[in-house]
Amino acid sequence: MSQIITSVTKLLGIDLPIVQAGMSWASSDSALPLAVSRAGGLGVVAAGPMRIGDLTRTLDEMADGTGAPWAVNLPLYRTGADEVMDLLVERRPPVLIASQGGPRRYLRRFQDIGTTCLHVVAAPEHARKAVDAGVDGLVVVGAEAGGHPPPALVTTQVLVRAVRKAVPGTPLIASGGVADGYGLAAALALGAGAAQFGTRFLASAESAVHSDYKQAVVDAGVDGTKTVGRGLGLIRAISNDFTDRMIELEESGSDLELRRKAFQGGTLRDAALHGDLKGGKVEAGQSAGLVDDVLPAAEIVDRIVQEYADAVAQLQAVSADT
Repeated sequence: MSQIITSVTKLLGIDLPIVQAGMSWASSDSALPLAVSRAGGLGVVAAGPMRIGDLTRTLDEMADGTGAPWAVNLPLYRTGADEVMDLLVERRPPVLIASQGGPRRYLRRFQDIGTTCLHVVAAPEHARKAVDAGVDGLVVVGAEAGGHPPPALVTTQVLVRAVRKAVPGTPLIASGGVADGYGLAAALALGAGAAQFGTRFLASAESAVHSDYKQAVVDAGVDGTKTVGRGLGLIRAISNDFTDRMIELEESGSDLELRRKAFQGGTLRDAALHGDLKGGKVEAGQSAGLVDDVLPAAEIVDRIVQEYADAVAQLQAVSADT
């Protein structure tokens, strides 16, 4: 297996600086995370929508299924987050990726059991606070990301550089707009030690979302997503009847409660599990425009590695010519 050694691969004990994003429903079981970890990256279980029994079974499958490192993503705002943390402390995942809350809530418990703790941030000031609290590394999410991009919509290229300057020496994972090995090379050039791939793995054979959802990702262009839900929890999703309705309400200055009702009327669950591509939240990043096929996760990893090598070779050729 190839190796690309960076600050993040050293921190996490993985061979490749390729992190599969924790995506609700898509990686809320063991299939996709196991495939990515076995291929040399970091597979991530999305605990956000999971019931305790389902999560317990998935954690056991991950532990039994690979000796390679893997992670659990936990949004700290989810109902029952404390119960989930109790379970995770008992099961001792190699890596925890936490978001939507402060790291002091969980950090000591997990570091005391040897779990590496990464925290998701979307601004330099949040990065400084997380590092001051003692996190082991950061996932820096830019505007291009699917799901929940930062409300300020600062691009990944700008945000990673700003965070790199704010917290020099801290291992960073760049997230948002990265779908191939060229994006990985760009992330490393910006100062990150790895890239997080969400939308690319959304369209994988092992992703647990509906086949129509995967096809919607493949069919989307680079301008095929919209951000909606301002003041309600901003999301980026593939354009459909749901996003059109939200944009209409937002642009007309409609009452917050009317917008809230419309926003809650479409769900990610309906899109992911039942293929509701019209009224559901078909969450995906701008990198959907770079995804042309549905492939096994291991093949996606292999392709990223080859593209990364091609990108580095091109840069070296430019350097040699000057």
